[in-house]
Amino acid sequence: MSSATVSRKVLDEARNKRNRSVFLRDIIVIRLINAWWIATFFQPDEFFQSLEPAWDLAFGSRSGAWLTWEWKHQLRTSLHPALFAGVYLIADFISSRILPIGILRAAILVAAPKALQAVIAGLGDWYTWQLAVSIYGANSNVSFFALFLQLFNPWQWYCSTRTFSNSLETTLTVMALYYWPWELVSAAQTTKENPKPTPVLKSLWSLRASLCLAALAVVLRPTNVLIWATIIFFTLTRISLQGSSPLTISTVFALIREAILCGSLILVISIASDRLYFGFWTFPAYNFLNFNLSKSLAVFYGRNPWHYYILQGLPLICTTSLPFAIMALYKSSAFASSTSQSNTLKTLAYTVFTTIGALSLISHKEVRFIYPLLPALSILSAPVAASFFTFQPDATTNNPRPRPQIRNKHYLLAALGVNVFLAGYLSFFHQTAPLNVLTYLRHEYERIHPDSVQLAQTSRFSVGPGKDEELFALFLMPCHSTPWRSHLVYPGLRAYALTCEPPLHTEPNTRERENYRDEADRFYDNPIPFLTSELFGPEKPLAVPRYIVGFDGIEPWLQDFVKTPEAQALSLTQVRPVWKGFNGLFNEDWRRSGKMIVWDTGIYDNAPPAKES
Repeated sequence: MSSATVSRKVLDEARNKRNRSVFLRDIIVIRLINAWWIATFFQPDEFFQSLEPAWDLAFGSRSGAWLTWEWKHQLRTSLHPALFAGVYLIADFISSRILPIGILRAAILVAAPKALQAVIAGLGDWYTWQLAVSIYGANSNVSFFALFLQLFNPWQWYCSTRTFSNSLETTLTVMALYYWPWELVSAAQTTKENPKPTPVLKSLWSLRASLCLAALAVVLRPTNVLIWATIIFFTLTRISLQGSSPLTISTVFALIREAILCGSLILVISIASDRLYFGFWTFPAYNFLNFNLSKSLAVFYGRNPWHYYILQGLPLICTTSLPFAIMALYKSSAFASSTSQSNTLKTLAYTVFTTIGALSLISHKEVRFIYPLLPALSILSAPVAASFFTFQPDATTNNPRPRPQIRNKHYLLAALGVNVFLAGYLSFFHQTAPLNVLTYLRHEYERIHPDSVQLAQTSRFSVGPGKDEELFALFLMPCHSTPWRSHLVYPGLRAYALTCEPPLHTEPNTRERENYRDEADRFYDNPIPFLTSELFGPEKPLAVPRYIVGFDGIEPWLQDFVKTPEAQALSLTQVRPVWKGFNGLFNEDWRRSGKMIVWDTGIYDNAPPAKES
């Protein structure tokens, strides 16, 4: 390597070091804006697997949080909600002590998890870029394309700032990949004087950071082990990798030692956290696999064909970068400039193949489950996209290092247009009602029950509703169609929603399981008998709510219900729509089609007149 090349490399690395903090700040600002603009509902796990248990952990069991069956049977690690519980406590302290401005406190608590998740998402983007820099070089056009693909990816925009465990898992995974010693897959460096491979572990602390982050990702989502099993397998076997192995006995011993130590550390932290949260010793990873695989309860929430991830998952995650991803996966080393780079890209490609292949064997599939592969896909796709959209002009005396120039502008603008449209529609219009309706109900509660709001403020939201407190809202819709206490906030705001507990008491492939109908199913199967005999019947004498919330398809059923003797005996003689919310142009679930509506039952007459807008 010439002295000029070495000097240029040193300058590039110095420039990258200088730009790292600036880029991190800018990326986090972008994700904060991203989080602020997300005004739509995607999937229940965003709230019920993170924010609801976090609310319960922060404010106590009487705070009104909804803990689903997974938490009652210890299927989830407490580490994820503990993170947001800390944010809730900090936000509560700031809003009650520093900014004690009444109902502003509720708004701060609703927004606080978004801010934390935006930082997590920004770290994921930044580490994706830095991993690309470590592979392609500090001044490489390809490295910037990896960041470009991340920032303009509609799926990343739509999901990264949501509080899914998969979102945190994705960031932890790419951070662990960045700290991983990729020199282990490079070719051994030998000389005539020293024909044996020299030790390649440059930093034990970097390895430890990688292993701890990887272990944390596995504790969070056990299927993440597929990524790391693939990397370890190809590091040790070097199947299809170029060059001889740089591994020595001492290096392998160090890997095993550090893996045991780091894995044990994270495991002890996880077990201790779960002991404190659940109150007894338990191991959620085992419970998760036992319930979802051995007892086949995951299929209760849907079955998908084996090719789901290939024909739907990858296209949804990659969107317009899919052609580049396919080409990169097909020939991952075609754009590599060195053996080390080629082997690293091949290993990343193998993690994609292995993870998708293994997860395709499981009946229940969701796009989120392959979300941790997105950073690797962006890095693999970057050289293909860079070569398609840019070219390198010839160097001249006046300009020895010309900047790449853009080409195929029409395709670039078209791809950006599609990405912006998808991100915009999904962020602003598709399923906005589930969030807006809870804001409406919360504001109504603040208007109607100012004393209860004041009590909640002074008691840190830990005092539940009184015995005679009204049922403020009844949600007649598919279960978990809206967030819950993370947006309702006030514990005195009593609400009830239809449940969809899986058949925990049944065995796989039995008639009892096949015929099982949850509460939401029973409502939609036969709505009037369900309301008269079950929901408001003698077995479950539910109080008549102030408001009923549902999609507009159930309005005829409600009108028929109020004419029944059972409804009239409850003094429920009419329902009047008082709020309607647009919920997108389409929905894959017919039960959620149309607008979301709030009906006033007219039972309560203690509400002050609403202010005219």
